[in-house]
This record gives sequence, C-alpha cells and structure tokens, in this order.
Amino acid sequence: MYRKEDTLKTTWFLIGVALVVGMAVLFVNTRVLNAQDDPLKSGTILKRTELVGAKGMEGILVLREVPPGKESGKHTQSGNEIVYILEGSVIFEAQGKPPVTLKAGEAFQTVAGEVHNVKNASTTEGAKALAFYIAKKGAKLEDLSIPAK
Repeated sequence: MYRKEDTLKTTWFLIGVALVVGMAVLFVNTRVLNAQDDPLKSGTILKRTELVGAKGMEGILVLREVPPGKESGKHTQSGNEIVYILEGSVIFEAQGKPPVTLKAGEAFQTVAGEVHNVKNASTTEGAKALAFYIAKKGAKLEDLSIPAK
C-alpha cells in the first residue's frame, strides 16, 4: 500500500524530470533555430577539393538554402565565390551596384572583400543555391562568409 508521502515524493520527482527534459529540448531547439536563422552559418558542404595550382587552397562546394523572406545580411568572402541558383529566386545586392533578381538556372559571383547581400525574392517559397568557394584549406563553413562591418 502506498503512503501519501511516497506518492507526493514521486509526483515531485516526475515534475522535476519533466522540467529538466523540457529545458533540454528548449535549449537544443533554440540552437537549431538560431543556426537556421543565419544563412551565413548554415549550409551543407558537398565536396572539398585541393587546388593543385594554388598551394594551401581548396575549392568548396556548398548547398545553401535561404528560407522564405530571409536574407544573408551584408557580408564578404575572403576569396572568390560563384553561386548557381537551383530553386526559387533571389535578389543579389552588391555594394555600389543596382540589385539583380536571379532565378533558377542563373548565377552570380563575388570577389574577395566585395560587400553583398542575398535575399530570397519570395516570402512563401524557399530558395536553394550551390555556392563554390576558393578558400584556405580546412576552412570551416562559418568562416566562408564574414558579416560586413
């Protein structure tokens, strides 16, 4: 037979476990959402290849996604970047130049230090692109794009 004190202890223990699990889930979801909110830190590296003619450098192919209504924010690359739009459309804004809307099948490029921003042209559909970077060998995904000051 259960005593009232044992039932109360069990109840408080279960409440404590539920709170700890809830906090852990919240923490993990917040980290995932923050990464998704920053297109500069998100993406999937598809391939790396050493550039034989450029010692210490490699080519990095990255699948980038820009959620509906989102943008990269003004940023630069330390090297060259070539971007091919796979799905959707984006607005490419390079500092000192008029914005250009690009759709699937079109591409743009940037050079080291060029301040630019990439916006999803749609508020309802996502956009996907293949981005090819020339970077120092071993560069991390988050180091490929540097927020502009």
